[in-house]
Amino acid sequence: MGRQFDDLMLGSIELFCLSAEQASFTAAATAAGLTPPAVSRAIGRLEQRLGVRLFARTTRRVHLTDAGRAYYEQCRQALNQLIDAERELGGRQRVPSGTLRISLPTPLGNHRILPLLPAFRARYPEVQLDVHVSDRNVDLTADGYDLVVRARTPPDSNVVARKLLDAELVVVATPAYLARAGTPRTPADLAAHDCVQFLLPRNGQPIPWLFRDKDSDVEIATRGGFACAEHLLAAVTLARHGGGLLQTYRFIVEDDLARGDLVEVLGEFGGRSRPFSLLYASGPHMPLRQRVFIDFLLGAFGRDQSKAPAKMSSV
Repeated sequence: MGRQFDDLMLGSIELFCLSAEQASFTAAATAAGLTPPAVSRAIGRLEQRLGVRLFARTTRRVHLTDAGRAYYEQCRQALNQLIDAERELGGRQRVPSGTLRISLPTPLGNHRILPLLPAFRARYPEVQLDVHVSDRNVDLTADGYDLVVRARTPPDSNVVARKLLDAELVVVATPAYLARAGTPRTPADLAAHDCVQFLLPRNGQPIPWLFRDKDSDVEIATRGGFACAEHLLAAVTLARHGGGLLQTYRFIVEDDLARGDLVEVLGEFGGRSRPFSLLYASGPHMPLRQRVFIDFLLGAFGRDQSKAPAKMSSV
């Protein structure tokens, strides 16, 4: 088999990725120590070879076309594998280094994961963590994340899911609200109560409340005067200030319950939970920094790190 890429073409691919990440030929040229015309010629060589337009150009900036975005994702993955292979052979991968981009949901991120990260950095000081905290759905590949934690797994067969925990759900309210509105005795009583709503990021609909009645799992649609989107912690803040009943994760409100600032209701109908999983792209080559973070987080949540990871199928 002959050579598929000469040195010039490999260099053009590197400059293409750099230009995509900088969204500018000029910025890419500065980072590479070249002139903007040299970078432009390199991109032109690639476009001529592929027969497609990789960038849409304006007088002020450049941005990837759909074809360019798909090509970038493949090229960046291939270049990262080459970099990691050189580091491993050169012994540099004995020490985890580089940047990890991580996306966390607001409740678990703020209450459980973010407090752990300084300990990880103390153990692996050459790894930088770029942390994004949001409850909106993200695309692991398209949004450029190495690792994502979410309560719902995406319909992507190329994503590996490692469960971190099953987060128990509780219904809470302030003593003042219960004194004013009464205490519900069954899930059906919620129809007469003000229930703080949290809207699902994927469709904007209120998330149903989950209960267990004897041996049956029950979902209840509730109503209320407050609806929160994007951040679950906003709904918790409303409940803490008398906004109504709220079903949320026990780990968020356990201190409030211990102090008596919030009161748990409908406990006999509890026992339901939602799983949180650590998600990452499957593949044979994983940077050491990513492997050690996965092991660290699984260990912190008491998960068996030796268990074979589950590969997601379409759902």
